[in-house]
Amino acid sequence: TFAAGKPDKKFTEMKFNLKGHAAMLGANTMWGLMSPVSKLIMASGAVSPFVMTDLRVGGAMLLFWIASLFQKPEHVSPKDMVTLFFASLFAIVLNQGCFILGVSMSSPTDASIITTSMPLWAMVLAAYILKEPVTGKKVAGIACGAGGALMLILGSSANGSAASSGSGTAIRGDLLVLFAQFCYAFYIVYYKDFVRKYSLFTTMKWLFTYAFICILPFSADDLMATRWNELTPQTIAGILFIVIGATFISYMLIVIGQKNLRPTVAGMYNYVQPVVACIVAICCGMESLNLIKAAAVVLIFTGVYLVTASKSRQDLENHDADPLKKTDSLL
Repeated sequence: TFAAGKPDKKFTEMKFNLKGHAAMLGANTMWGLMSPVSKLIMASGAVSPFVMTDLRVGGAMLLFWIASLFQKPEHVSPKDMVTLFFASLFAIVLNQGCFILGVSMSSPTDASIITTSMPLWAMVLAAYILKEPVTGKKVAGIACGAGGALMLILGSSANGSAASSGSGTAIRGDLLVLFAQFCYAFYIVYYKDFVRKYSLFTTMKWLFTYAFICILPFSADDLMATRWNELTPQTIAGILFIVIGATFISYMLIVIGQKNLRPTVAGMYNYVQPVVACIVAICCGMESLNLIKAAAVVLIFTGVYLVTASKSRQDLENHDADPLKKTDSLL
């Protein structure tokens, strides 16, 4: 359906939505792959968690600056530079810093379970900040996704993962991981409109520059102590994947998803990460496919569908403006 040579509005919106869904799926797939790759790198003892974080942020910063040289220069106002600094704190510094510190104090199983809270934070913050409606479909979708993710995580932990000790240190670690999820959810909700203001490379190069400056003082000692000449080709390849794929490319895809999807929908793709980790474990022979894992995957993608199909604020405003639709369900 085209008029006067222009695409139909619904067709254009569908195109943008597909672009956003593909971007979020790609980013979270690479983040899911990053978990087993990071474990292999850390197991070698050659690189500490803080050094790995510094390599991620510093490497991505350099790549975004290089990429920005191939586009028309953009002037960023001093006010927006301040906004970019605070966006960097929530999106990268507090999110990654609190997560790494929290995981070191808690158990991997507890940390994985707590990461499923991010879409819930996104829904609550979107309702408060953007006035997005909390509908039945949205709640049901988040519940389905969380249930599927927990089935995968708890099923894997039953095969031998260590449980949390319940000590004060573990509780503080759990709270730090929870705060990390809140920070990232706050970023995708509060800065949703701001990321549209400048090009992708301009936004990301400043986010990662601020993040690198903030993180460097905490990781400088570990960087100096790292024996770079002892890194194996496998370790270097893993680091390159994390820097280029799971950071540089993934954060580009996140901005694309952030521009084209509602925050709650974008947040739902967080549940893809345990699915990817599970598939990798099955392919490597570390786990086997069973009915519970298959059901968990179905639940996760059912949850994504329900949240995507739920009504947005604009949908409800259009609904209220049309008296013929007032008898329709608000789900």
